[in-house]
Amino acid sequence: MPGSRMTGLVLWAVIGVLAGCSRHADLAPPPQPEMKPAPATPIAEKKADLGTQTWNSQWDRIVEEALPPEMLSARVARDVRPFCPRFNAMSEGNKRTFWAYFFQALAGAEAGLVPTADVRHTQVPKIDTVSKRMVRSEGLLQLTYMDAERYGCDFDWDKDKQLAEKDPAKTILQPMNNLECGVKILNNQLIAQRKPLLSQSGYWSTLRPGGPSYRVFAKQMTNVPAVCRQDPSAGESKSTIAYAEPAAEATRNQAAGSK
Repeated sequence: MPGSRMTGLVLWAVIGVLAGCSRHADLAPPPQPEMKPAPATPIAEKKADLGTQTWNSQWDRIVEEALPPEMLSARVARDVRPFCPRFNAMSEGNKRTFWAYFFQALAGAEAGLVPTADVRHTQVPKIDTVSKRMVRSEGLLQLTYMDAERYGCDFDWDKDKQLAEKDPAKTILQPMNNLECGVKILNNQLIAQRKPLLSQSGYWSTLRPGGPSYRVFAKQMTNVPAVCRQDPSAGESKSTIAYAEPAAEATRNQAAGSK
């Protein structure tokens, strides 16, 4: 009898330990996605050399964490092919890095990498439905307060209207809010609307092939992560011959798609 009691106590002790381990396993945080800093775009390198405000590597992480699964899937591989032909074969971490570089290039073309940059559109007068004022594009990606309603962006006009035009405290000028909104806008274009990345009806004029602003953007896309163009048979240390110049390639694709 004493032996049976001892055996029972041991079994209960083992069960208790296993249950505790199971609870700890359930509480363990999920693995974090792989994050890598993106290379510097030509404008970022130039501004760094001049000692002026340039791209902050922390903004890479903002973009990478904001990316929805769809923008890491095969659904966008064809869209990004002119700039990253190996996208579909890359790891999730490398895909995130490509998009961080992409948004750095977009911010370079749109705002010269200046978070407080803004432009009032006077050539084609348009009223912002939120501010009730003439549309002004603001921040790294040149967005508007209307985007808060359209895409669920974290802009607060009621707070911002009390601040100076270029006050970095404005919600629309804060890099996190601006970049996260940009990811939502592009995801809407690529996934919800099923429009190409380079489209004449896209949100940003810098992503419309053929125009001068697009050429500025394409120039910034010349230093994409090496893995985007790497020959998988050549090993990690070797790269392929440079891919076709992005602007020309994208323009050819756009023309072919319109036929």
